[in-house]
Amino acid sequence: MASSTLEDGARGQAQRRRGCEHYDRGCLLKAPCCDKLYTCRLCHDNNEDHQLDRFKVKEVQCINCEKIQRAQQTCEECSTLFGEYYCSVCHLFDKDKKQYHCENCGICRIGPKEDYFHCLKCNLCLAVNLQGKHKCIENVSRQDCPICLEDIHTSRIVARVLPCGHLLHKTCYEDMLKEGYRCPLCMHSALDMSRHWRQLDDEVAQTPMPSEYQNMTVDILCNDCNGRSTVQFHILGMKCNICESYNTTQAGRYKISLDQQ
Repeated sequence: MASSTLEDGARGQAQRRRGCEHYDRGCLLKAPCCDKLYTCRLCHDNNEDHQLDRFKVKEVQCINCEKIQRAQQTCEECSTLFGEYYCSVCHLFDKDKKQYHCENCGICRIGPKEDYFHCLKCNLCLAVNLQGKHKCIENVSRQDCPICLEDIHTSRIVARVLPCGHLLHKTCYEDMLKEGYRCPLCMHSALDMSRHWRQLDDEVAQTPMPSEYQNMTVDILCNDCNGRSTVQFHILGMKCNICESYNTTQAGRYKISLDQQ
């Protein structure tokens, strides 16, 4: 009787192998929302019109003896190990990846734990080498990735912290660098551009503007330091007088000195 209410399209395939494309585990989760069996919440969400709440999972089914039982690390019937790592809060079963449960994040993270700290303002676990060396933005991880528009906080993809404090999925960050270097939210440089700026200095010096443009100036706004300055116009780029970045945008009309008009 019970088995007829628990059948779903993924069940047969899941029992023929251990785990799924997302996790290595020896059990199926019994979804409290629909009573169906799925290897993980992601498999469930990809096949249903609703989401599985990982925190409400109470029962699992062993892939070997098929006994349905309370969520635990080892099968009470045949001793199958459901996961080298098991979190009784998230009900995460997987092979050992040095995971740890962060109480502040409310979910499990891939560690080792000693390599990370939880920034209370950003509300996110970050690498210890960023402690005191990153720009905090309150609850930044609760924002979606501005490139793919998918969730960052609970994503299985590592987040990249930009110098401006905004977050991108690591894969989205790498794709972004193929076409540009600026944060898609605030236009701040997403990596250290100082070497490129110095190369641009040389190119500007070696490319004099025509005489009618040599005394032309323009007001600019720097996307890196947010400073405003008036600089000489150059077709290759206009350098901020404050931080020496070329990540600038025109903020006023062109001006020509009186003796050139």
